[in-house]
Amino acid sequence: MATRRRFLFTLSALAGITLAGGVRAQAPAEREALLRQITGGAAVRPGRVTFDTPELADNGHAVPVRIAVDSPMTAADHVRSITVIAERNPRPIVAKFTLGAYSGRAQVVTRIRLADNQEVLALAQMSDGSYWMGGARVVVTELACLEGG
Repeated sequence: MATRRRFLFTLSALAGITLAGGVRAQAPAEREALLRQITGGAAVRPGRVTFDTPELADNGHAVPVRIAVDSPMTAADHVRSITVIAERNPRPIVAKFTLGAYSGRAQVVTRIRLADNQEVLALAQMSDGSYWMGGARVVVTELACLEGG
């Protein structure tokens, strides 16, 4: 019975999103300004970052995410930091994780709060100064992070 309820709940949430016009995209100018602020103007390339999260979150209070970066994690080639960005949150920089050559794996598993349906990004800074990015679109049925609420 629980699976039937979950199916009907998911179906109604997706129907509501379709009727509302889908998930609204972030403005490219705002995203570019935020990325420039984080990277200091360095180029950001897509790839090397895997961002795993459910496409549909029952609520935005604790959305599970797993971020992995393709890196050998050696002294010469490792991940310095991973920044999680949710542009539609009141505070778009959700978290920043600092790693190093001795971290073992370039992987972070956590839960984040999301204020709205949006694309969540992970930005990895490598030891050579390059930036790589990956992300995933998340539909949130119960919103979190509301200002003044």
